[in-house]
Amino acid sequence: MKGCNLIALCFILTFRISYFQCLNFSTTENERHFVMYAVLRMVPIDERQLELLKALKEMDEKYELDFWKEPSSVNEAVDVMIPPGNIPLIEQFLLTHRIPRTVLINDVESYVREEKMEIFFRQTDREGNAFFSSYRRLSEIHEFVDKLSEDYPDITEIISLGKSSEGRDLKAIKLTNDYSSDEEVKDLVDHFDWYILPVVNPDGYEFSHNVNRMWRKSRRGGFIFCRGVDLNRNFGFHWKEGGSSSSPCSETYAGSRAFSEPETKAISDFLSQRKENFIAYLAVHSYSQLWLTPWGWTSDLPDDYDQMVVVAQEATQALSEVHGTKYRIGSSTNILYVATGGADDWAYGSAGIKYSYTLELRDTGRYGFLLPSEQIIPTGEETFAGIKAMAKAIKRE
Repeated sequence: MKGCNLIALCFILTFRISYFQCLNFSTTENERHFVMYAVLRMVPIDERQLELLKALKEMDEKYELDFWKEPSSVNEAVDVMIPPGNIPLIEQFLLTHRIPRTVLINDVESYVREEKMEIFFRQTDREGNAFFSSYRRLSEIHEFVDKLSEDYPDITEIISLGKSSEGRDLKAIKLTNDYSSDEEVKDLVDHFDWYILPVVNPDGYEFSHNVNRMWRKSRRGGFIFCRGVDLNRNFGFHWKEGGSSSSPCSETYAGSRAFSEPETKAISDFLSQRKENFIAYLAVHSYSQLWLTPWGWTSDLPDDYDQMVVVAQEATQALSEVHGTKYRIGSSTNILYVATGGADDWAYGSAGIKYSYTLELRDTGRYGFLLPSEQIIPTGEETFAGIKAMAKAIKRE
């Protein structure tokens, strides 16, 4: 260990992308389809329209609306997936109130089917960069991590943080010093220990592959018709004080209590046991191209905000230089929306990790959660550049 120089990266709500083992488009009784579901982008041009969209968000369960981007501020896009039966109603609502809208996706299912075809023809190639040519199953991700540890036993260590609610492993990998291939990377792993948890929500990830392509939450049971908790609203810092739901059927259900879920409890226990040593924490999500700081519970800024922004500026500049992708920087509440119980708020506010961020990766909404697999590698390349720049900036302190 290197004093206070530990960095944690948690891919806490990984892409809601499905992966299929065979080219079989038949429907099972449990499989969810999205035929003629549309994704609309709405842009409120004044406070009245913003309040109307916020009111619509409050009725998301009633009208089966899945808000990919929630209402936040005037002139900020709101993206919502709508079932075909409710499209005329929502269109009339928008027309009545003169809320501008565009269609991002006409038929969600067509994107899912296209991805099935694409993944089928790529699924056999699993070595090197080819592994990143498609979205992989949980078992493949874990096998890939295990193989890395086997290939580099002197600089890696496999760590299990615990089990999910359905008993799947929360498998992380630790990277430490004596790496020799790349001088820039060598410098960073010699100075920092890196802990990477590729999938925080393994149950939800598998469910999104097998049953519901757009699944977001965990798979915690306990209710007859509704399952799962939004893990990024279950951390015990200003839990359920706004921007979350007490309804188990909601996409933003915060759970029965803070840290009610084994996944969030495992992360908090792991970090709390080492919190004096961690200097940075990143929760990696999609989408919107944002580098976010705390707070998510208030529009007030954290004490270290200015330093957080300086580091984030270096990171996003380096990220942009790879493929020209532009990121915005700011606190979660001020440039996104209120969301309490978030991982980065807890990491900064309770665990005392100074550089706690949430990254919202590609894109800005053209594909949203349906990001094509050919963007996996460029997204990884630019994100890696940003994280390296972040670490170098922190190292100079």
